[in-house]
Amino acid sequence: MTRLALLLTSFLLVASFGCTQKKEESTSSPAEKSSSKKELIVGTDAAYAPFESENADKTLSGFDIEIMQAVAAKAGLQIQIVNTPWEGLFNQLNSGDRDILISAITINEERKKSMDFSDPYFEAVQLIAVPNKSTVTKFEDLKKLKVGVQIGTTGDSVVTQLLGRDSSSIKRFEGTPLALQELINGGVDAVVADNGVINNFFANNPKNFKVLSDTSFSKEVYGIAVKKGNTELLQKINSGLSQIKADGTYDNIYRKYFGEKKN
Repeated sequence: MTRLALLLTSFLLVASFGCTQKKEESTSSPAEKSSSKKELIVGTDAAYAPFESENADKTLSGFDIEIMQAVAAKAGLQIQIVNTPWEGLFNQLNSGDRDILISAITINEERKKSMDFSDPYFEAVQLIAVPNKSTVTKFEDLKKLKVGVQIGTTGDSVVTQLLGRDSSSIKRFEGTPLALQELINGGVDAVVADNGVINNFFANNPKNFKVLSDTSFSKEVYGIAVKKGNTELLQKINSGLSQIKADGTYDNIYRKYFGEKKN
């Protein structure tokens, strides 16, 4: 074999090995890769106090923030929690720009089609906020009223079912606190939202409003979301969640934001 032929053969072997190696390196799924990243990006919509909110210095605080930090510490995960608008939250997870989501996200069958959820970490129910002088006593009474909701939430969903998707009586906001502020200002007659947010808002704002429950509202649970198929990361999160529930960390955080748990 001539020197030129030897060189050519060597080149082809190196090129072939390089292609094979590159192909082998790409066999792991995007979901698996995200669980092995050194720092995981957690998305949250910080406009939902007391679950998550943004402080004046742009730092994030709230029940969800502390729960996620505690879970990560127990699971050995390095995380960075990033404020992410609700309307783009799920797309960010599916595209890989966010590895984890925690944002008072209700676990439901529709969402489970495109993402995986941890074990539940909070139980919620919808409430109705109205002025003290209002004659509203149940959900059905909202049919002829102007109702404020946060876009894309369970409150938005149930009010849409009651009033109709194209109803001009539904006023949608980027955050529940904005909807509640509009109620105070007289721009809407009622607001439907999760119990934790409504109760927290009126604990720190004018008291001339009342909060109503309705038997038609079913209980819901919140979960921490990861990309569909990322079982390794999900197992770590569930392990961390189990540990903080067992050692009292969860109860301490819950008590800080909601008082003593009611059985």
